[in-house]
Amino acid sequence: MPQYMYTAMDGNGKEQKGKLTAASEEEAAAELKNKGWFPTMLKPIGAAAKAAKDAKKPGAKKKKGGSSLMNMNISLGAPAIKRKDLTIMTRQLAILLSAGLPLIRSLRTLEKQAKNVSLRQVLSKTADTVESGATFAEALSQHPKSFDKLYLNMVRAGEASGAMEIILDRLASFMEKSARIAGKVKSAMIYPSVVLTIAIGAIIGLMIFIVPNFQKIFKELLGPDEPLPGITMFIMHISETLLSQWYMYVGGVAAIVVLYQIIVRIPIGKWGVDWVKYNMPLFGPIVAKTVVARFSRTLGTLMASGVPVLNALAIVKETSGNDVVAGAIQKVHDAVKEGEGIAPPLSATHVFPEMVISMVEVGEETGKLPEMLDKIANTYEEEVDNAVSALTSLIEPLMIVALAVIVGSIVVALFLPLVKIIEKLS
Repeated sequence: MPQYMYTAMDGNGKEQKGKLTAASEEEAAAELKNKGWFPTMLKPIGAAAKAAKDAKKPGAKKKKGGSSLMNMNISLGAPAIKRKDLTIMTRQLAILLSAGLPLIRSLRTLEKQAKNVSLRQVLSKTADTVESGATFAEALSQHPKSFDKLYLNMVRAGEASGAMEIILDRLASFMEKSARIAGKVKSAMIYPSVVLTIAIGAIIGLMIFIVPNFQKIFKELLGPDEPLPGITMFIMHISETLLSQWYMYVGGVAAIVVLYQIIVRIPIGKWGVDWVKYNMPLFGPIVAKTVVARFSRTLGTLMASGVPVLNALAIVKETSGNDVVAGAIQKVHDAVKEGEGIAPPLSATHVFPEMVISMVEVGEETGKLPEMLDKIANTYEEEVDNAVSALTSLIEPLMIVALAVIVGSIVVALFLPLVKIIEKLS
């Protein structure tokens, strides 16, 4: 019987390597799953490897117009699939595979139904590549703009375990939840951003069109030598500089934007910006909870799909979106590589809340770390929802007060000289 070399993850998240004998690759994967292990690599050795290699030789049957994997080049101009379209496609592909359709037929079905041109092109090229003898993961890797490392590693785990439809369903759920939490944070910021933009526009309009007219009236009625209140002089000075030296304000804003772009491109600068985001008042707690939810959701999904813990931590580091958290995850990765558990080095980073560390520790002790990480993600996603709602409720009155103070100051500054004019006329 053929022999297979395997790499699998046991219930404690540790890698197990070895060889086994089975009639087919599917039976080998089933045997590993019966032990409670998640196979992440399964390949034939000896005579079975030679037979598999012969089956993939150029003489094998290929679709006209297809090309072997060795002859394919990654196209730098390949279209990128939008995140929303990718999520829907992943969900539909999982449904088709669970219904018993072969992978290539499922891809062709989705290709015919796709309305988006980029999605249709990627599906067509992926189906052609799979038909030429490549694995699904190898075909997807030819489109790095559309499929990130997280997606590819989960597909590889699905191919190795023989449970592709389950993995794709889990991946679609992960993408839907990530999009939902990101959408809530963005939508909560839309209202303050719009109000702030309109307010700034209104204030600039007052300074450019209204204040100069009042300044002329004051000079005509009070005379050029009549002293004006300090606040009035201050407002008029700002108005004059806006009219005569507007390029300085525009240049200052442009300089700030350019300087920010330069800073975030430097590693230490990016780390500093992310540290400020993580610890700033009001917005900091939301950023921290969002990062924790993303970390837990991503790591839990990868481990539950059979991706080895070290690979999973490396992927989570790349998708964290925050250099402070990425550095902490790297320390955890290095500690786990030396044989430690996840909870102790996670605690040593002083980045993650104690509740997260305690739940991870319980998950490791019970052998149910993926399930525990999923619960952590659910908890923190709910906390993000509550925090965003609370922040929105707090921002509204703060903005109203701030606008009232600014506009009120301008009105008072223009009203005080009018009092003098009325007194002088009377």
